[in-house]
Parts: sequence; structure tokens; C-alpha cells
Amino acid sequence: MSSLESQITKSAVLLEALPYMQSFRGCTFLIKVGGSAMEDPVQVDSFLRDVVFLEAVGINPVIVHGGGKAISKAMNDSGLQTKFINGMRVTDDETIKIVEETLARVINPAIVDKINAFGGKAVGIPGTEVFTGQKLNQDLGWVGEVNDCRTGLIQAAVAGEFVPVVSPVARELASGKTLNVNADLAACGLAKRLKATKLIFLSDVRGVMRDPKDDTTLIPSLDEASITKLKADGIISGGMIPKVDSALDSLRGGVGKVHLIDGRLPHALILEIFTDGGIGTEIHL
Repeated sequence: MSSLESQITKSAVLLEALPYMQSFRGCTFLIKVGGSAMEDPVQVDSFLRDVVFLEAVGINPVIVHGGGKAISKAMNDSGLQTKFINGMRVTDDETIKIVEETLARVINPAIVDKINAFGGKAVGIPGTEVFTGQKLNQDLGWVGEVNDCRTGLIQAAVAGEFVPVVSPVARELASGKTLNVNADLAACGLAKRLKATKLIFLSDVRGVMRDPKDDTTLIPSLDEASITKLKADGIISGGMIPKVDSALDSLRGGVGKVHLIDGRLPHALILEIFTDGGIGTEIHL
């Protein structure tokens, strides 16, 4: 391809993105990032450059991040054993201290620093300043579920053109103690309260596929009826069930659309939001 042809191709890409930029200007996108999408520094850089791009074109990105692997490593380094029950980390007094410290001193500031280094503006917000919750049961220790979101700090950050970066911990109202909460569910709760135009889950799966081993079987768009059928057919199963259920709950709560995309793909956010074809699964009512 000649230099001129390359330049023409680039202009076509920009023109394809233009109507999306115009449509989404001033909108809030809640982006949850977790899984192996957070483990590779190259992938993290790609994702955060996309976030800076969103901010630059007038979109208001809000990030909720996970931190499971980093927390497990910190526990191992401290000589503590990690234990899970039904996929949830048992969180005793020592563990919740490590959870808070790892999120507040390692993961959250690293994301904020990267966004700032790429020319954006970001601010870290502890989840305990946003989420209130209640304990699930005694066997899990300080593990809870989100029952409300306080959006004052989020809205102030967005008004100041900062990207809020929020950790997945909540404050138990009864005791004032910190609760370890599921980041997916925290993101859903906050997206509903903010009435986000989009709720985007970046993880290490392409989206919903008819055959998980074949990327060509990706299903680009789903609604409630098709989700019900795919569950009955056993195509949506296992860990994908709570993801699509929480997506539908978010949509009923006022979120515009939900996207499941693979954060390992370079510039996955840009490809999903600003191209006609997208690269993941879009869920709508």
C-alpha cells in the first residue's frame, strides 16, 4: 500500500468514527476492567490510551477495576493462604487489610498514573467513598454486596474533566467496616445510578460465543429473548450466566447498552465503540 493510499485509509477510519463521536459526546461510559486484561502492561497501556481518547472526544469514562490476582500475590507474599467459596474470596480481618492496601496503594494509583502519563486526567476514588453494602454471610468474612452508591465524588470528578478510577470495596453502614465486593456487581450498581449510556466489561473473553473455542462463532448482539433461548440451549452457561444476568439488570435500571469485550485485543475499546462492526457482544433490551 502506497503512502497516499495509507493516508486515505486512515481518513476513512476517522470518518467512520465521526458519527459515534458526535452521538456520544457528553455521555457517561462505565468501564469495568479485570481478569488477565489487567496483567499484561502492554494491554493495560492500550486500554488506558483508549480511555484518554474517549476523554479527549468529550465522553465521560468512569473506571471500576478488579484486582484479584494482585491481591492473591500480596497475600502469598505475606504468608497468608487464599481460600475461595463458590468463587468468592474468604476475607478475614488480615485479608481485608491486604485487599484495601493492594487496591489503594498498588492497583488504583497505577491506573491513575498511567492515564495522567498519557495526557489524560484521572483521580483515584476508594470504593468505600462510593459503595455502601452489607455482609453476605459469616463464612465469607468481610465479603459483601453493594446496596447503594453515593455519586457525589464521581460527579465532581466528571465535572472537572477527570476520569474517576474506583476500587471494588464498600462501606458496611452498620459497622463502618470495609467489605470486599464483586467488581462486576459494583460496576453494575454504579452504572445504574449514573444512568450510564454504556456499561463495558473488559475481561479475557471475546463475548458470548456459540462455541467458546471458535472465535468466529461470536454473537455480536443479544436481547433478553435471545439470552433466554441461549441459556435453554446450554450455549450461555457457567460463569457467563451471571454476566448476562447482571447486564440485563443494568439495562432495566436505566443503562443504555452493555458490551462484553476482550481487553487483550489492542485498542478494544476504540474498536467496539467507534467502528460499525464492533469486536464483542452488545446486549440491549
